[in-house]
Amino acid sequence: MQARRAAAVERAGAAELPTTEQEEWRYSRIGELDLDAWLPAVGLDQQPAGVPDDLLPVLDAVGERAALVVVRNGHVTHVEVDDALAAKGLVVGRLIELDADGTALGQTTGDASGMLDLLNDAFCADPVLVRVPDGMVVRAPIVIAQWLDADGVATFPRVVVQAGADTEVSVYDHQGSTDVAALTVPVVELDAGPAARLRYTNAQRLGPRVWQLGRQSSRAGRDATLRSTVVSLGGDYARLAIDSTMDGKGCTGELMAVYFGEGSQMHDFRTMQDHVAPATTSNLLFKGAVQGTSRSVYTGLIHIGKQAAGVRAFQTNRNVKLSEGSWAESVPNLEIENNDVQCSHASAVGPVDEEQRFYLESRGVPPEPAERLIVLGFFEEVLVGIPLPGAVDLLRQEIAAKLSRRELVTHGA
Repeated sequence: MQARRAAAVERAGAAELPTTEQEEWRYSRIGELDLDAWLPAVGLDQQPAGVPDDLLPVLDAVGERAALVVVRNGHVTHVEVDDALAAKGLVVGRLIELDADGTALGQTTGDASGMLDLLNDAFCADPVLVRVPDGMVVRAPIVIAQWLDADGVATFPRVVVQAGADTEVSVYDHQGSTDVAALTVPVVELDAGPAARLRYTNAQRLGPRVWQLGRQSSRAGRDATLRSTVVSLGGDYARLAIDSTMDGKGCTGELMAVYFGEGSQMHDFRTMQDHVAPATTSNLLFKGAVQGTSRSVYTGLIHIGKQAAGVRAFQTNRNVKLSEGSWAESVPNLEIENNDVQCSHASAVGPVDEEQRFYLESRGVPPEPAERLIVLGFFEEVLVGIPLPGAVDLLRQEIAAKLSRRELVTHGA
């Protein structure tokens, strides 16, 4: 890790921050970022051990778990793993203790190249490793609870999930914070081996003064099924680039997301569905809502390689505008190098459907509750697929709270 960090620091010194002149950063707020304003949390290694009290409601909602890792201000402060599963080879915890040579890092991302990836390599204080041995079925979720409560810091968390051949596992990655001003640059690597069934859920509930510049990279092997779901509700500017590679014949990749902006928040998603192998399938469904003066951006690309015959790939982004001052941008794209494919992309930005509102109001539902029901139903298509009912209930409550705050503003309270 020391050698990796040193090399990244040297390369980062010659790199430049991205700008809005680059297509992948168009519409972003990257021009507002001042790295000198943040202290890297790599030096804050004396974090209190155990689980912060603020995380207890989340853990209670999740219920039974196979393992838990708590990351506080970028440092692992608590690890627990079911004894029976650990005896059978399940590995969960601090990567620097479990993967001494560091070979687990970069398996899906490749070598760091851009400034943000280099900064993560350089200042990642305590990466987390989840490794499921071939043939293992982990029925209860593995929970990674990340917490920020240090003001003025920059954290560079990293999570590596390796699901071996013919495995089944669910990982729940919670990101939360107190009301601090902070920068977080997370990287997540998801690697599903042959015939693996990997489900990953990221619940982002950061405070209103936190910037997130994240990346999620995944790879699915032959006949594997990888499902990634993101629920992004917090942050000031929350950006996440998601790259999913269908690398093995017959594999399936599913990318789902819910995001909801209020006030002056901005949610920014960039996705890539990269089909390398033939007879692969991918399906993307991102649903967002914006209110107040918040903004959202979605830019997605489906790429079909020359050797990827028999591919089925779909991309859908739908957005609901709940106020005149809000704004949503949706830019789906296709790049196809093989003619034996089935592909589609679709996007929509608009207000709440008037026919749905009329239907509810005609049956006695007042306007505000009617709109709340419509928006909650709009998101339910994604939320219902998260295999953690208790955690999903907390997310539904946060969405409902955002809608309630809008109603208070509408009524001048």
